[in-house]
Amino acid sequence: MLDTLTTSSDKLPVTIITGFLGSGKTTLLNYILENFDNYKVAVLVNEFGDINIDSQFLTAVEEDMIELTNGCICCTINDNLTDAVYRVIERHEQIDYLIVETTGVADPLPIAVTFVGTDLRELTQLDAILTVVDAETFISEAFNSEAANRQLMYGDMILLNKIDLVAEADLNTIETHARTIKQGARILRCEYGRVPLSLILDVNFSESGSSQKVLSTPQSGASAHLANDGFMSMSFQSDRPFAMKKFQQFLDYRLPDNVFRAKGVLWFAESPKCHLFQLSGKRFTIDDSEWTKTPKNQLVLIGRKLDLLFLQQTLNNCLSRK
Repeated sequence: MLDTLTTSSDKLPVTIITGFLGSGKTTLLNYILENFDNYKVAVLVNEFGDINIDSQFLTAVEEDMIELTNGCICCTINDNLTDAVYRVIERHEQIDYLIVETTGVADPLPIAVTFVGTDLRELTQLDAILTVVDAETFISEAFNSEAANRQLMYGDMILLNKIDLVAEADLNTIETHARTIKQGARILRCEYGRVPLSLILDVNFSESGSSQKVLSTPQSGASAHLANDGFMSMSFQSDRPFAMKKFQQFLDYRLPDNVFRAKGVLWFAESPKCHLFQLSGKRFTIDDSEWTKTPKNQLVLIGRKLDLLFLQQTLNNCLSRK
């Protein structure tokens, strides 16, 4: 918990949370919001996909959350992000802090430039860029990625998350690798994104950290990494429920290895509950909730060079025939 903010009172402090798919950005965000109760926080969040699902997982945010339009934030940033920030500033008397959560395949550079390289620099202060890293999957092929490397390169603080799942020797290897990408990187180890807020918020890294250097960095390829890395998303919706056994078989036997991340709201024929689904690599969770709208399936899968027709047909085959 933070007792006081040191940021100038006439500027809105901004923290950018970035990190690869499934690294734990939203978990960190929820942790911050649950322990930042002395202040009113606005959140700008966006997801790479056709269906906006993230808001259903941001349990600590309601009226103070502002969602951008769908699409990768680094590709749609010039208009959407700026407009959303101005909406927050217009109610500055009610907002003490602004947090921007990027998508898993976002380059944080153009997001930072929005705050330090435009007229917004007169109204906001970029406090820090936090990069969340999934310690368990960091060395895998999924992280042979320009996007992941740029997230490390421009992070003021690297949060090495999920350390409970990794041996000490592997953690040391990851930290060594991170420092080859960013010399002198500040690295914090954590589980579930839990770190003292005083170490990551209101830290004023903008005076000496990466966020102060972005103006001198060439930006000609800033958003080209998506095409270079081959990332794409597949959205699935259905007004019919899944058969639970068929969907389980899909996860166990038919989910392609090039699907790195999935999330959604699931409806099963065998259950009256709403099911919130999260998948990272081969790990997944399904949490029960109550329906607040008409039941339907909404699912987004993110990966490299996806066979969209195969995924569509396979998910259709998981639907209940009753």
